[in-house]
Amino acid sequence: MRNFIQMTVCLFCAAVVLRADDQPAFVNFIRQVQVPSGVQWDMSVAAASSNGGSMSPLPVDSSGSRFELWTVKSSPLTSYLLDSQFVGAYIPAAEVSIKTEDPYAVMPRTRADRPFTVTVAVSNLLGGATDPAAAKSVNLLRHVQSYGAGGTGVNLDRTQATLLSQVSVSQNGTQTLNYSITSVPGADRAKVRGEERFSVFSLEDYQAPAGQLAAQTVQIWPVADGSISGIREGEKIRVACPPLTFTLNDLYPSSKTYAQVYPGAASLGTTGTVVPGSMLVVNDTVPQSRVLAVKDYGNIFERDGTWTLELLTETPFGIDRLAYVTFDVKLTLKVNGMVTTYE
Repeated sequence: MRNFIQMTVCLFCAAVVLRADDQPAFVNFIRQVQVPSGVQWDMSVAAASSNGGSMSPLPVDSSGSRFELWTVKSSPLTSYLLDSQFVGAYIPAAEVSIKTEDPYAVMPRTRADRPFTVTVAVSNLLGGATDPAAAKSVNLLRHVQSYGAGGTGVNLDRTQATLLSQVSVSQNGTQTLNYSITSVPGADRAKVRGEERFSVFSLEDYQAPAGQLAAQTVQIWPVADGSISGIREGEKIRVACPPLTFTLNDLYPSSKTYAQVYPGAASLGTTGTVVPGSMLVVNDTVPQSRVLAVKDYGNIFERDGTWTLELLTETPFGIDRLAYVTFDVKLTLKVNGMVTTYE
């Protein structure tokens, strides 16, 4: 098959920012890899998001070619393989897609405690008695890999990923795999960070080695935690409110975190008053950790009595309480006196 083929490229990339003045850019390109020689040719995709077609830069040999869709983040310099397809003389076709509760468009991602769904579609499998084995079935592989403590996947050696499962698929059609939680390794299941990769490979035969037909990766980020210091449980506040410190760990890349107060004992789901200076919005590609210091917030207490201070984080998965403390407020100053006159 020494001819040029028409490539249809679908790429959806979005610039993500943590601050208005900090805007990491993404550059997208398609890489054609010839099999078995390994010769490569890269073709740029100019727009940040595009949907179109073009001719392959190299002819596709009888052994086949692999087309890879990459996006590269400029700061820090990080590359992500978004998708891949293999084209050959009688190679089956496959598609892999992963859906999570996070609508992030650059690549699938989710949190360590959340489910995700993998959809695998296989077509062009043959079933004749004389058809070669490579035309009758494909292999579905599931790899997992940890980023390690504090890791973000930058400079990750993906050849070290662990093969968790391998299944032979011999029928055309679509199957949906539901996972209630990730299998990325780690002792503290709430704090694992890494990725899972699902890929479909053709079988090796006399004409071509085993080739990756399609693949998709989902990133797994840890569950956030936090603490409040400056006020103790059951403390009585008089005269002035003490300074507060909020310690925030592993905030999800798309999250809004803040502290709020409301009268009475702690009650999940209560909407209170946001503590001035406690709001932190994260819109990034990796989790963030911060320490916030707050003071001069006493005017948010409308009356004396029992109050609760909560530290909350809002993500695509809902609102979670990171920490809370209940205390008594008595800031009203009463003066008892007597007025006398002298004649």
